[in-house]
Amino acid sequence: MEQQIENIVGSNAYYDGSRVFAWLANLCGLSVDLVNFLITQFLALILASVFRSYLHPSKVTASTRHAIGLVIGLFFGYFCFGQQAIHIAGLPAVCYVVIRTQNPQIVQRLVMVVALAYLSCIHLHRQYYDYGSYSLDITGPLMIITQKVTSLAFSIHDGFTRDIKDLTASQQQHAIQKLPSALEFFSYTLHFQGLLAGPLIFYKDYIDFIEGYHILKQTAATNQAKYEIEKKVVHEPSPVKAVVRKVIASLVCALIFIKFATIYPIKAMKDDGFIGESGFMYSFWYMMMATTAVRFKYYFAWLMADAICNCSGFGFNGYERDGVTPRWDMVSNIDVWAFEFGTNFRNCINAWNTGTNRWLRMVVFERVPKRFGTVLTFSLSALWHGFYPGYYITFATGAFIVMAGRVARRLFRDHFQRTPFSRASYDVLTCLVTRVFMGYTTFPFVLLEFKASLRMYLNVFMCLHLVAAITVFILTKFVPRDGERARKGVRSSNEATADVAAGSPPEGCSTADKNGMTTNGNALTTATADAATPLVNGKNHPKREPIAAATTTTVTSK
Repeated sequence: MEQQIENIVGSNAYYDGSRVFAWLANLCGLSVDLVNFLITQFLALILASVFRSYLHPSKVTASTRHAIGLVIGLFFGYFCFGQQAIHIAGLPAVCYVVIRTQNPQIVQRLVMVVALAYLSCIHLHRQYYDYGSYSLDITGPLMIITQKVTSLAFSIHDGFTRDIKDLTASQQQHAIQKLPSALEFFSYTLHFQGLLAGPLIFYKDYIDFIEGYHILKQTAATNQAKYEIEKKVVHEPSPVKAVVRKVIASLVCALIFIKFATIYPIKAMKDDGFIGESGFMYSFWYMMMATTAVRFKYYFAWLMADAICNCSGFGFNGYERDGVTPRWDMVSNIDVWAFEFGTNFRNCINAWNTGTNRWLRMVVFERVPKRFGTVLTFSLSALWHGFYPGYYITFATGAFIVMAGRVARRLFRDHFQRTPFSRASYDVLTCLVTRVFMGYTTFPFVLLEFKASLRMYLNVFMCLHLVAAITVFILTKFVPRDGERARKGVRSSNEATADVAAGSPPEGCSTADKNGMTTNGNALTTATADAATPLVNGKNHPKREPIAAATTTTVTSK
């Protein structure tokens, strides 16, 4: 059993982190890299509570919060990665030099090239010296740092060089006009709450959190219509319930992963014996179960990371419609329910790794011609992940299936919307079909190797590739035009919402509305009131005073 678990969670060949807890790893039957990760994440959860209580913006300066978050992050990095931790400082350092010295007109492109080149070198180094390993390594934090520095560079470009009317609502929200200081920059890229497992946090949101504006900003966004927020005392909602719920959920996911990953190990699909003994139906079943087990490993890491951020006071996203129930989902990276029970491939993608979805939308999808959006987005995502052939097989297949799903939905969905029973039947059927397509598409991502992935596909005759090809190249001719569909009155609001998730806004939206929709299906976010993001190009910049020094508005913690 211990050997099975070690094979699943990783080996130590390439790992350069601390060996202090090797005895505990041997006792538990886990690899030392995983034990170190668990220790640092649970320690981060404790320190996050201290950070929120004793280093609150009303008690200490922003510089103090920046410095302490940075120091803890550096310690965690060295503890988990040893000498390799030089790279978590090296990548942002190089990018910071570019940001401080280059023209804002081109800084976003230069930072993207530099960050991806640095990350790619580390990917290749790891792939050469530790091919096919599943152990924790430095590439994970570097991938998150790459997202941070590139999104920051695009925000600088938007704030310094573009006119307000040319920006989408999301770009307006994140645009900045003041270059970050060294302390602000390195605190943002290396803070302990999100160093090891994310999630991606945009620069302005992080600065609002450090300086104490985040509660006021999100409260104003949701309650502005009910009262004048600047005349009220704003109470900081407690994150305890959200933290407890997410920690429990993450531990449950860890147990599910350990249980089912031993029953359906992903590496079994590389064995000649498995290919020869597995029939058509069992191959599909194994694809689904093996990839489902692996997903729960990610659920554990992301839910725990979300809980750490919430415990430190970060992640408050306003209130529910009742104006009372707080939402702590600003930095949530996964919607487990939406993914596992999604009724189409595209909606599942939107519920998975939502921080990366927002990053891809910000740096690619919103900035390229629409006809190239899907392909370029999947291409950048594959490059960002690394150079294992399995990544590219998954993303190429995924892009193809997204296109096929769009055609199939428009061709068949309307025929099942006439009665509640037919709608429910359609949802159940599409949910099951999506599970099959998801396992079929994603197993190369975790299998990594080209030959093994191709053998599995050939074992099922690449049948879903053929189904997607027939749908895209033949059935698409039978899809009615949007105008014809509108005249027939069959375009439903649910379909319009699904189109938004894939970057096809509903009819009747203005340009700003279309571009402002977020990938994970959240409502349109706009800059609101004086507490929200300032406008760019020097127009209407309300001066924001620190919360601790405010005279008309007070933020208090429970």
